[in-house]
Amino acid sequence: MDTENVVKHLRLLWRTDRVIADIRLRHLLVGLGLRAFAALIAVFGLLMFELAAYLGLVQITSAVVAAAALGGCNIVIAALLLIIASRAPSGRELELANEIHSSSMDALQLEARSFQSQVSNLINHPLNNLIPLLIVPIATMIIKTLRTQGHSESEASGPAEASHSG
Repeated sequence: MDTENVVKHLRLLWRTDRVIADIRLRHLLVGLGLRAFAALIAVFGLLMFELAAYLGLVQITSAVVAAAALGGCNIVIAALLLIIASRAPSGRELELANEIHSSSMDALQLEARSFQSQVSNLINHPLNNLIPLLIVPIATMIIKTLRTQGHSESEASGPAEASHSG
């Protein structure tokens, strides 16, 4: 597991999450602004339109029918404005940010799996990693032991040979 790769992927993940959040926030603000502007126009425009329509309809029909017809028109206009305001955000920017986000998540998962396999190998077979480190000291100890035993045997046989010859 390379910590530099993990940090790089985490930074990329953080940045793409910020971009995704920024895109969604802009979309929400634009939608909210459109709704507020639509409400403002609806209030002023419909007041004048309704006043004119009401005065015109009162001359043709009763006041109740005129008010009901204008109320129905208001509901249809409000529904159209809400449908326009709830459109989906721009697909390209959000799609690109989601792709980068998913690729950085995949890379982080790959790094995590690599780290997990290294840890499990160390836990399952701890001697496998220690054997290469212990071979050199053990070999030097064995060689020193053999040398000292060989050296002490030659010293022990040396005086015995001298006493036999003398």
